[in-house]
This record gives sequence, C-alpha cells and structure tokens, in this order.
Amino acid sequence: MAAYLQWRRFVFFDRETVKEPPGPDGAGGKPFALPPGIAVCDSGRGSLVFGDILHGGGRWRCRALWPIWFLPRSLQLSSFQAYKLRVTHLYQLKQHSILVSVGEDEEGINPLVKVWNLEKRDGGNPLCTRIFPAIPGNKPTVVSCLTVHENLNFMAIGFADGSVVLTKGDITRDRHSKTQILHEGSYPVTGLAFRQSGKTTHLFVVTTENIQSYMLSVKDYPHLELDTHGCGLRCSSLSDPSQDLQFIVAGNECVYLYQPDERGPCFAFEGQKLIVHWYRGYLVIVSKDRKTSPKSEFAGNEAQHSDKQVLNVYDLCNKFIAYSSIFDDIVDVLAEWGSLYVLTRDGKIHILQEKDTQTKLEACKSMLFRKNLFEMAINLAKSHHLDSDGLSEIFRQYGDHLYNKGNHDGAIQQYIRTIGKLEPSYVIRKFLDAQRIHNLTAYLQTLHLQSLANADHTTLLLNCYTKLKDSSKLEEFIKTSESEVRFDVETAIKVLRQAGYYSHAVYLAEKHAHHEWYLKIQLEDIKNYQEALRYIGKLPFDQAESNMKRYGKILMHHVPNETTELLKILCTDYQPAGDNEGPGMLEGKKANSEEFIPVFANNSRELKAFLEHMTEVQADSPQGVYDTLLELRLQNWAHERDEQIKEKLHSEALTLLKSGRFKTVFDKALVLCQMHNFKDGVLYLYEQGKLFQQIMHYHMQNEQYKKVIEVCELYGDQEACLWEQALGYFARKEEDCKEYIAAVLKHIENKNLMPPLLVVQTLAHNSTATLSVIKDYLVNKLQKQSRQIEQDEQRIEKYREETTRIRQEIEELKASPKIFQKTKCSICTSALELPSVHFLCGHSFHQHCFESYAESDSECPTCMPENRKVMDMIRAQEQKRDLHDQFQHQLKCSNDGFSVVADYFGRGVFNKLTLITDLPSGKAATTIEAGLQRELLVHTKRST
Repeated sequence: MAAYLQWRRFVFFDRETVKEPPGPDGAGGKPFALPPGIAVCDSGRGSLVFGDILHGGGRWRCRALWPIWFLPRSLQLSSFQAYKLRVTHLYQLKQHSILVSVGEDEEGINPLVKVWNLEKRDGGNPLCTRIFPAIPGNKPTVVSCLTVHENLNFMAIGFADGSVVLTKGDITRDRHSKTQILHEGSYPVTGLAFRQSGKTTHLFVVTTENIQSYMLSVKDYPHLELDTHGCGLRCSSLSDPSQDLQFIVAGNECVYLYQPDERGPCFAFEGQKLIVHWYRGYLVIVSKDRKTSPKSEFAGNEAQHSDKQVLNVYDLCNKFIAYSSIFDDIVDVLAEWGSLYVLTRDGKIHILQEKDTQTKLEACKSMLFRKNLFEMAINLAKSHHLDSDGLSEIFRQYGDHLYNKGNHDGAIQQYIRTIGKLEPSYVIRKFLDAQRIHNLTAYLQTLHLQSLANADHTTLLLNCYTKLKDSSKLEEFIKTSESEVRFDVETAIKVLRQAGYYSHAVYLAEKHAHHEWYLKIQLEDIKNYQEALRYIGKLPFDQAESNMKRYGKILMHHVPNETTELLKILCTDYQPAGDNEGPGMLEGKKANSEEFIPVFANNSRELKAFLEHMTEVQADSPQGVYDTLLELRLQNWAHERDEQIKEKLHSEALTLLKSGRFKTVFDKALVLCQMHNFKDGVLYLYEQGKLFQQIMHYHMQNEQYKKVIEVCELYGDQEACLWEQALGYFARKEEDCKEYIAAVLKHIENKNLMPPLLVVQTLAHNSTATLSVIKDYLVNKLQKQSRQIEQDEQRIEKYREETTRIRQEIEELKASPKIFQKTKCSICTSALELPSVHFLCGHSFHQHCFESYAESDSECPTCMPENRKVMDMIRAQEQKRDLHDQFQHQLKCSNDGFSVVADYFGRGVFNKLTLITDLPSGKAATTIEAGLQRELLVHTKRST
C-alpha cells in the first residue's frame, strides 16, 4: 500500500478559466458560463455534451425544450430536444459519432434509452436510431449508471435495485440486438466498464458492497467476485494500457486496481471520493476538502454548497501528485482537446492544460536532484518519453552521486545505463583503481555486449579478467558464437598471449581463422610443433603454402620427418586435411618445390628424400630442384669413405647428369662437378657442350697421352685444331713422345692441317724430337708439292692454248662471213624450210618453231639457259666488285672494324666464286661486240 503523504507534489498543469470569445465590438474576456442546473455531462468527438434535470426561467426559460447541449471548441452552444422532462445519463462514444442518453418523457419511474447518430439529421436534430425502455423486467427502478462498448456491440445499464441489463448486438438497431438481465443483486450498481483484451471482452460491475467481473466472450457469461467492498457513484473508471487496462475503484480509504481475475495494487488515498477519471496515464480524483457526513453511502456524495472540493492528479507509475487544486462544487471533470475541463456548480469551466515534457522535467529535476530523488526523476522522464540523451544525463548524475557516496556498485549500474551516450573514458577513469576492478569489468562487459567497444576496451576487459583470474568469465566472453562477437579478436589474442592464457588465445585464433597468431603461439609459446603442423595441413592451399615458408625451418628442426611429408604433399597434389570432398572432386594445387629448399638448411637427409621424391613424381620440377639434388649427391659422393657406397653415389650423380635436365644450366652443373672433382661428370658435360679442347686440356693436365690422341681421333674431324694443339703439347714435353708425335704428324699430313714450316717450328722446341721423327713427314710433303706443281703447270699450259683458240674464233667472227650449213631445225629436228632463223652459235630453226618457243627475238632458244647462267655469274661478279669497294671504304672509316667484317660475313661477301673469264677492261663495246662476247661465253661454257 502506497502512503499518500509520502508522494511528492508537482505542478504539471496550468489552470485557467474558460473565457467568452470576443464579440463583434471586440468586447470579451468574461468567464464563460454554462446554463445553471446541469447535472450530467460527457465529452468526445470534439464537443462537451451536457444534460440537465432542472427547470428555470429568465434567460434559460426555454431550455426545458432543449435539454441536451453541445459545446464545441469555439464555445458556440447548441442544443436539441431529447426528452420532455429530464436527462439523467449521457454516454458519448469516442470512436463513433454515437450518443447514448437516458432520460424521462413522463412523470414516474419510466426511463428511456435513446441512441443518437450525430452525423445524421432529422429536421435539424441528430437522428435518433433507437428508443427502448430501460427497465429490468417489469419492475420500475432508477438507472444509476451507463456504459457502451466502443465496438457498438455491447451496452450495459446499471440500476439502483442492483440489476444490470446487457444489450448485445448492434446497439443502434432494435432488430440486431438482444437485451437481457446480466446481474441481479441487493445493492445499487454504482459503476460499469467494458474491458477489451484481444478477442476477450469483460464487464466490470461495481456496487456499493462488491465488485464482479463478467466474461462476455464466453457463453453463459461466467463471472467472478473480485472484492467484497464497492464504491459510490462516479468513483470507478478503467485505466489505459499503461496500467494494463485495470479497473479502478476509489473507496474512502484506498484506491484499488483490479484485473478481470484478481485484485491488483492498492493506494492509500484518504478522503471521501466524489469523482474518479482516468486521463492520459493519470488518475484524476475529486474528493471533499474536509470530512462531512453524507446522508447515505449511495447518494451521499452530494456535498454542501459551501464545501470545498480538492482535485488531485496522480501519477501511479511514478508515485507522485502531478497537480492538486481546490474548486467550489465540481459537477464533473471532462477530457477533450488534449486538456481537462472542470465544470463547477456555478456554470464556470476551468481548463487544466498539461505542461510540455521539457518544462515539467526542468521544473522537477532541480528539486529531485537536490533531494537526491534520482529514481523518481528517471521514472518521470521515462513516463514522459524523454529522449535517450536526456535520460543518459540523469543516469550520469545519479551515478556521480552514488560514486561520491562510495556506492560503487550502484554507481556502475547507472553508468552502464549511459552506454551509447556517455563517453566510456569518463567512467573508465573513475574505476581504474585495483579495488574497483569488479565494477570496471561489469561496465566493460556491457560495453562489449552492445557492440560499442573498441580495441582498447577489449584489452582492458581481458586484463581485468586475467587479474581477477576469472577463467569462467573469460571463457564465456571469448566462446561466444561467431555471429555474436562484439570485440576485436586480434586484440584479444594479443592480450591473452601476453597474459599467459595460451589455450584461450589459441582457441580464439583457431575459431576466427587467425592462422598466423595460432601458429605463432603454438610454435613460440606452447612449443606444440606436431599440432602446428597438423593445423597447417588443414589450411587452404595459399595459406598453407605461406605458413610453411614462414615456419618451415622451425618445424623441420623439431619434426623433420612429418614436415618433409607435408611438403611432399604440398608440392605435388595438395588438398586440405579433413576436406569432405571425395577423391577427384577437386583438382589439387601444387606449390613450387624450389621455394622450399631453404627450409632444409640443416637437414640434408630430409632434403635429399624430398628432392628425389619430387623428381620421381614430378618430372617437370623446377630446375633448382635438379641443381640442388645434383649438388647434394656430389657432396655425399665426395665425403663418402666406403668404396661400395661411393660407387653407388657416383652412379647416381652421373645418372642425374645424363637425365638431360642440365642443358639450360650447363655452366652451373659444370662448376658443381669441378668443385667436387667429379671427373666423369666434367668430361660428360664437356662432351655434351662440344668443348673438345677442354676435354683434351683436361687429359693434358693429367698427362694422359693416349687419351689426348683418342680425343683427337674422336673429335678431330669436328675441330681440326685439336691435332695442332696436340702436336704443340707433345712438342713441349721433355719426355720421349716420338710415338705420339709420329701419330699426330701422320694425321696432319693426311688432312693437310699445317704448313710444313710451322710443323718444323713447333717441333724445334722439343729437345727429344730429332730429324728422324719428321723425316718421313717432310719427304712425303715435298713429293706432294712437286706433283702439285707439275699439275699446275699442265693446267696453265692448257688454259693458254684454250685462250689462243678462243681469240682466233673471235677474230674469225669479226672479219669472216659465217656460213650456216644446218639442214635440220634444232627444235623439231625436221628438214629446214624457208623461212628459217639462224644464230651465230650454229643453231637454226623454222620460223614458226622459233616464234613458238623463243622467249626473245635476239637469243637462241637452245643456248639461252646456259647463257643466262653465265650472265648471272657476270652480274654477281660485278656486284661483288662494287661491294668490295664499299667494304674497303667502310672498313677504313669505321672505329670498329670487326663489326664491319662480321656484317659482311653475314651478307655472304666472302663466299667463294669461280670466275670463268674477266670482263674486258676499258669503255663499253658496241652492241655487235656485246653479242659476240655472249656467244663466245656460251661456246666457252660448252667447251669446258
């Protein structure tokens, strides 16, 4: 029970008296007055509705004919005749333009219910859609109260004899409704109210002695007695949804709230209650200012005219009085146009206008804060829907107040309510003391739950957990589902690692796919190399590759065999471990095996196994793999002491060299073989590279004379200078090398590789080589030269004779006539017939044969092919003569003569050309002489 005297009082309403509107002359300002004698009223649909039961005269003499009045906001009264005698009850629906009234047209107890449609007119008056007597059964009794459901399907009328009549159906029509007695009792009915919750409809019935609830949405209308005390007339009301549509009953000692099935809270508001209303979350109660003795409990609420009445406006949620004022003889309190209107017996209307939210809060905050009534201030702000910024400021001030009093637990709860508005650093600075770490932890937890924390807040919260050693809270924080993560994961991993919570850090790193952090902690802190290797094997290809490059050396040092196996898979056909895809479903990716060679820096055995595996399963492995494998095999061969094993290693290395994988890196392979003194490999590479001189020099350095001769015999045809070098080599030896020198000289003689003089000069340096060594060579050489001289002399003589003969023929052609004695055509071999064509070369043709076959009128068809060959040779000789002059000029003028020579070599300038004859020197000959020369050349060609 809430004590009324403990409730704070505020002035949340402004009181004014309604004034008359200004007249045409501008006069106005007088208090507006209603007709005297108004006893019933209601409001809704933009008007205040009044009814009276008195008859008077003077100004209002005619009002008996017009007993229902409407007062719109413009204060222009209007009325219509509803009853002939009096109006006792009015009910204006809020959602429909329907007015229900109860009154009398005749003397006696004969109340009539009339339903008016205010939107329709009948002769200028509202249309009365229904009239029926309001008597339960056949016994006359007085109507005490009236209520109508807003859906127009229910209407309840209470009577002074304790009866309640319920009309179900369309209340505006007789045909579609049914009237029945719902309740009978011994005590007058003082209040009725419909409560609609979803599809369930209840009717509250209150008498002077009890309260009952009827369920109208169920057949037979079951009811429940809620209490054994009641209230007077107009002392009950139904709250709005802010109070869960509770039925309010105001007794003289307390105010009770009821649900359809039970009694709710109770408030101790003393005083005789006269009127009760519910308005916008407020409970409005009119009570007597001082206690007077009523005539009866039912009808005794009519106070003496001299009595004062108090109107109180209560806020039940926040437990304060929003307004309190004294009035003279209140007739009723109405709510319309967003304000409360208080009607007094003297006809005046007082308006209570609620202040705006900001004004109310400003008016009360200073007092509440000064008296540290922060809870009330918060509730007040919430009930008036203050924005979040305003609420946050109240929470902050409340938190500061509690903090200064030393109530840190309470303070942090208020600061938590400011999250999202107040800068977190304001709160964090207050709780950095180690003794307040629990409060700081609570604040930071909420900050993360609302996803408003940054990396610094995450760091601070995790440090709080670790300092408190609260592992359960720590696990709860980090083991949220991935969709609920409200912190920076990387920051959390760093903090946990720094604090030594490695298992928690590893959990976070694995859950949120921070692979680098997971491996770093496993390898550097936990030293769990097997687990790190297993984790890498589950990663996608790109990440597995990059992490093996980063951590491969560490893993190779501690788990070499497992690391080698993973690298083999990674470089051949990698698929993440635990992949649900079946074999062949996904094409595996391959890493570049050459890039992982540095991982085996100190593990030559594993490196050899890895490289051999790669060369076996992947023949197109990078060249670096073969190079490294060759170097590794050569090292093992060079350091091996066991002869059998050494022979096996020798065979392996040579086999690798012969695999054909070193053609592009010939020099590198050669250097490796030379570094390790791998003789067979060096010789093989020399041979493959056609470095025959190097092969011979290798044998010369090792003084293997027979090998030198063998090299010359094998490769001398491809490189003739080998014999010359061999002769020079043996000539420099002081040992007796006559046998080898003789063999070399024999080959030189057969191939004519060196001039004899050069041979003599070369052997002159050898003290052991005597004349007998080269005697046979010199004799044979001189004999060959003698025979050559004889042959040259014979050829010269022959050429002289030929030249003399040709000159004679030329002279004959110039000076003597040519007789053509051919009898057959040279083309068809038939007997010549005129006309015919003859050439100086001796060929004759039929004219028709010549015209058919000849390409030119001036050339013999038979000699033309040979003539063209000769002429082409002459032209080529002329061109090369000109080219020779140009070459000589460029050679003299160029700074780099060698490049000029190389250029002309490429153009074929120095190719051999056999000249048939020299062109005549001097000026050009006549046309006849040119023809004779061509014929002579043709003849010469045929003769040779």
